[in-house]
Amino acid sequence: MNTLDSIRDALPDYARDLKLNLASVLSVPGAPDLTERQIWSVALATAAASRNPAFTAALESLAAAYLDRAHRDAAHAAAAIMGMNNVYYRFTHLVEDPEYATLPARLRMNVIGNPGIAKADFELLSLAVSAINGCGACVAAHERQVRQQGLGREAVQSAVRIAATVHAVARVLENTPSAPNGSEALAA
Repeated sequence: MNTLDSIRDALPDYARDLKLNLASVLSVPGAPDLTERQIWSVALATAAASRNPAFTAALESLAAAYLDRAHRDAAHAAAAIMGMNNVYYRFTHLVEDPEYATLPARLRMNVIGNPGIAKADFELLSLAVSAINGCGACVAAHERQVRQQGLGREAVQSAVRIAATVHAVARVLENTPSAPNGSEALAA
């Protein structure tokens, strides 16, 4: 079974800061105002959004100690739905023709209304994935929703710090020659 240390050990020396940050952001003291469940839900959603299957599987194995099936499914659902929404809404934001924003999206997004977990938590996952995918309109919309649901700025910052670190680790592992996609280094 993978451990956080085995993931960190798979990182090359040039990514020393990522090794340190990964251990920090995936802890309650390193992610102020987030619960362990929120920390690991954000980590799993952002790993899935980072498109490194071996790293996502390793993180999901670790997250299983903190997340029930509903939260693991919601993390994957957030990565999936934001993968679609971030492209669409980034286009409507960047196209420089405001009429596109008035047209109906005509895309199914039922999971946002019924994610199977607390609305605030799903919005937090959507925000973190949107930060990775670079959709300013979605980042702003989900940040507003998270704050309206009662989470503060420090919780938002913690989620985005997790997203940034998890994404960077996924990318480095994907590009490490001794561990294609991180699969050799992360093998159970």
